[in-house]
Amino acid sequence: MTGPAWAARQHGPATGHKADVARDKALVGFQRDLVSVLAPRADALPLLGAALLARPLPNQPDHSSFHTLIDRAAKAQDAGPAIDWVRLADCDARADACPNGDALAALQAKAPDNAAVWLLKLGDDQRQLHGDAVRQDLARAAGAKLYDDYAGISLKALASTVTILPPPAATLDPKSTGGAAGLQVMMVFGSARAQPQPNLPATAKLCDDAADDATLKSDCLKLGKLLEWGSSPLARSLGLHLRETLADDPAQQDDARQARRNLTWQVQNFAALSARAQTDPAVAQHLLALARNGGNEMSLMLAALRNAGIATEAPADWKPGS
Repeated sequence: MTGPAWAARQHGPATGHKADVARDKALVGFQRDLVSVLAPRADALPLLGAALLARPLPNQPDHSSFHTLIDRAAKAQDAGPAIDWVRLADCDARADACPNGDALAALQAKAPDNAAVWLLKLGDDQRQLHGDAVRQDLARAAGAKLYDDYAGISLKALASTVTILPPPAATLDPKSTGGAAGLQVMMVFGSARAQPQPNLPATAKLCDDAADDATLKSDCLKLGKLLEWGSSPLARSLGLHLRETLADDPAQQDDARQARRNLTWQVQNFAALSARAQTDPAVAQHLLALARNGGNEMSLMLAALRNAGIATEAPADWKPGS
């Protein structure tokens, strides 16, 4: 399954139409203005929001670049592991230097009970062909207390900062009825999509080969149980997949299969609800308010569905993809 399909436009017009070119230029300028207003702040959350907004901008001045802003956020007195998580992306992929090694080491020290940290390290160790370390990473993840990819904090930082300036009229699409709130939702959830993620497929592949290894199978089932209560739909999906494929009890397998079906229903309906934010200011304002409240991606999605009167369990006759 995939995550919610937020309709975030990349910088650069989708067509050569003069109106699209002008609007995209205005959007880039507005995003630069937001970063400039936020850059002088000294506390971690606004600096995190500024860094996330600055990351996709081309030719940013050094003092307001993603690198400078996320580094300052990490040094702020109120900085937590969520800042180091985003700092993972402050690296040079062309030099095969991703994720940021200092940020990964900081996360292991600050958040050793977070399975997401060890699954991130698992992917990095697998990339570097450190086979023994990969197995140790999986065991550490299985013994952790929670799974959190900190997307909720990034959403909170963005939703708390994009409203400090009103969007100029030139940034608004006259064909969209979502207004300023619709644009702000696009910016918040579009920027948050760049949140670093562990290599969950690498974990899935490792555990798919666990049927004949009792110790590995036990760790994968423990990890799966933790992931079922994880912060993101992708983590929950993997946790349910592990139970569905590795549990010895057929009833547990069937229960996991049904739960994955419900999760797919939730994600598809949340994607449809988020698309409505581009045309319905009330929906957009509500999603922004949920993001500002914090929590995580799963809690935000479920709250949005319940508040919109959408059931969180799929109807009996519903099929994924329908």
